Amino acid sequence: MSMQRRDFLQASAGAAVLGALGHSSAFAQAIEQVKIFYGFPAGSAGDICARRTGEKFAGTPYSKTSAVVENKPGAGGRIALESLKTAPTDGSALALTPFSALSLYPHIYSKLSYDPFKEFVPVGTASMIYHGLAVGPMVPASVKDVKGFLAWAKANPKDASYGSPAAGSTPHFIGALLGINNGVEMRHVAYRGSVPGITDVVGGQIAAMFTPHGDFLANHKAGKLRIIATSGKGRSPFVPEVATFAEQGFPEFTVEEWFGFCAHAKVPAQVVAQANAAINAAIKDKSVIDALSVVGLLPYGGSPEDMGRSMKTEFDRWGPLIKKVGFTAES
Repeated sequence: MSMQRRDFLQASAGAAVLGALGHSSAFAQAIEQVKIFYGFPAGSAGDICARRTGEKFAGTPYSKTSAVVENKPGAGGRIALESLKTAPTDGSALALTPFSALSLYPHIYSKLSYDPFKEFVPVGTASMIYHGLAVGPMVPASVKDVKGFLAWAKANPKDASYGSPAAGSTPHFIGALLGINNGVEMRHVAYRGSVPGITDVVGGQIAAMFTPHGDFLANHKAGKLRIIATSGKGRSPFVPEVATFAEQGFPEFTVEEWFGFCAHAKVPAQVVAQANAAINAAIKDKSVIDALSVVGLLPYGGSPEDMGRSMKTEFDRWGPLIKKVGFTAES
């Protein structure tokens, strides 16, 4: 074989052979154990995604054992990404994050402690969430949709409040924009994650909440609160009786937010490829799909390039919207 021909084959075949030769000494050896940083409390939807996906890393070319999840709650998920910045660069550490911490936060924090486009590399998405608007007993049972909620909020300015899982989160901005676009003043209450906010909605302390709709499912089914809209392009398979924002005349609130894994930017490309393959295999496993469905998550895989493109698309989409809301970390 000619030297040129051999060089061409070596250069072009590298990526294709990676899956087949994952265990070969020519490629990265499987990591002993992977650590996954997750920036919200244990038991939340993304935490379930991190744990169930990470369990399936065991015995893959990427990792010898199941991953361990390290919860780093607070600061709207930023602490997990700060931890990734100082983590080893061999691929033994990943962070799972909603796209907001990568694509929205650069517009919000003038002194953001990480650059999502330079310091991290996308590894792959794992699951998709639809956000939901739910109301509790403070809002009369006659309010059954978004227009009804806006009319009630306008007539009851003292009680017109909504919670979100964090200031600067996607649900925070959906709520803020809903009010601004419709001339209704609503007070925002930021919580540390969904659970305490939902507790206050059910208890009648606040009127409503915007958050990943999976976190509402148990209380919705028990009749303790009412989901009145979801943010997907189509209806949620988990609450097919609830109309989307778009169906109710608010197409601008069609938001499908993914949870994606990222790694330190210095992690070798072949390790990123092995991690991506492990993630995509995990989310095809029936036990993982079933666990995700309990918390209202849909499996959503793809390549590192897919995730990178989506990060940029969401960054461009949300910049002007965040400016319209006028929210910064300093505000």
